Amino acid sequence: MFESVKQWHKIGEAETVFQWQANQMCVIEVAGKKITLARHQEGLYAFAYKCPHASGIMADGFVDALGQVVCPLHRYRFNIKNGRNTSGEGYYLKTYPLEQRADGIYISF
Repeated sequence: MFESVKQWHKIGEAETVFQWQANQMCVIEVAGKKITLARHQEGLYAFAYKCPHASGIMADGFVDALGQVVCPLHRYRFNIKNGRNTSGEGYYLKTYPLEQRADGIYISF
């Protein structure tokens, strides 16, 4: 059976190094990939740069009170933790694991 190997990449020393927008989201580039970061209820989350439906830039959307990230184009909603579509269209938003370690914040893919 094939097991995928996760590679961890350090993305910053702390949350304060990122250029957060008013909606508590930002875009970073890691290993040639654009990733959206979001802060919500004391948590830090990472997910795809673009919506899987019509390629809306997810960082231009918002996170609602239920922890759903909302695409700015058609208001499709996705669970910020697992990427499941919560508005019923059947799409899936890629999410990435994050770890806050003593020496910084890391992302895996």
